[in-house]
Amino acid sequence: MFIDIAKIKIVSGKGGDGKVGFHREKYVAAGGPDGGDGGRGGSVIFKVDDNLSTLLDFRYKKKYVAAPGEPGGGKRCKGKDGADLIIRVPRGTIIRDQKTGQVMKDMSDSEPFVAAKGGNGGWGNTHFATPTRQAPRFAKPGLPGVERDIILELKLLADVGLVGFPNVGKSTLLSMVSAARPKIANYHFTTLVPNLGVVSVGEEQNFVMADIPGIIEGASEGAGLGHDFLRHIDRCRLLLHLVDAAGSEGRDPIDDIEKINAELAGYSEFLAARPQIIVANKTDLLGDDREPVEKIRKYAEERGFLFAELSAATNQGVKELMNLTWHELQQLPPVFIYEPEFVEVEEKAATENDWTIERDGDAYVVTGAWVDKIMGSVNIDDYESRQYMDRMLQSAGIYAKLEEMGIEEGAPVVIGEFEFEYVY
Repeated sequence: MFIDIAKIKIVSGKGGDGKVGFHREKYVAAGGPDGGDGGRGGSVIFKVDDNLSTLLDFRYKKKYVAAPGEPGGGKRCKGKDGADLIIRVPRGTIIRDQKTGQVMKDMSDSEPFVAAKGGNGGWGNTHFATPTRQAPRFAKPGLPGVERDIILELKLLADVGLVGFPNVGKSTLLSMVSAARPKIANYHFTTLVPNLGVVSVGEEQNFVMADIPGIIEGASEGAGLGHDFLRHIDRCRLLLHLVDAAGSEGRDPIDDIEKINAELAGYSEFLAARPQIIVANKTDLLGDDREPVEKIRKYAEERGFLFAELSAATNQGVKELMNLTWHELQQLPPVFIYEPEFVEVEEKAATENDWTIERDGDAYVVTGAWVDKIMGSVNIDDYESRQYMDRMLQSAGIYAKLEEMGIEEGAPVVIGEFEFEYVY
């Protein structure tokens, strides 16, 4: 099954907590704190896998979580870093931020992309030792990982795109010039997924051609299959626009060209401006009647398009078309690569002013990033750690604000996961 768009959630690993530990060794008195730092959480990293051609795996699994870092150990031992989570995607996958729609990375090269960095590990209690606090019984918790919703969008990497109404011979042409073996039959929408083939016109003269499923009138608005696969023409440097010169299905080739180009323009103005070679196919069905071919040639030349004629079924004119295609590609810029647009906004470090106090019945609830940070490093069972918390809350002006709000002695105060009775 060909899946070319998916929405997933990625979560990097939480950093390991710092260790509260003290040196214990025979004949060594008052060894002091020796708690190690926590390990870094695992990052979520995307890598290109050329063995993949679809985003099918992401249809069944929607959440990807990296491993957390391990907590620090005694003897100043640092915790083990969490393992990075490697997510493999097909070449040409575009990673977008789901909230903004901005491009984070175009996975068209082979460079890995870190989409979510793991959280840093917390400090052990060795970092909090001072001349006046020689036995700190608290440490810092590890920082949380990054949680992000993203969109994966596969845009095939091809130099040349075959476009045209269904049943005009695109799949037949691709099978004639490459090793690709698309399904071929005499009915509309035989091709249900894009097919890629490598075309060789000489030694080290190769290009990639994509057979795009039949585009019909209204495709840019969602009709038929074209709406789903127009995105795969985005990167093509050159379009081969095939038409049924014999009108074997009762359609006018000129009208077909105009309708397909209208759909390309409806999808993207840049796509509509892409260079084209108008290819009159199925000329073997015309016999000696040259009028339909000359009519298409005149139309193409009047509008600045290159023109070619062939019979893909009999291989007539195929080699000449491939040589013309190679020649035109030499004059065109490389395959389009999307530049990153997404800028990750780094959270500002919490300051003493990052807190609020609200009344909840009789209780006073203190919340904020700075408060969470302080309370995360407090060992509530340790007297010295509680003294440290008390000094920090007082320095931040929280006690003064509570008294300004008219708090009475014995009133409950909720800070993080803890609840205290206020004492003057």
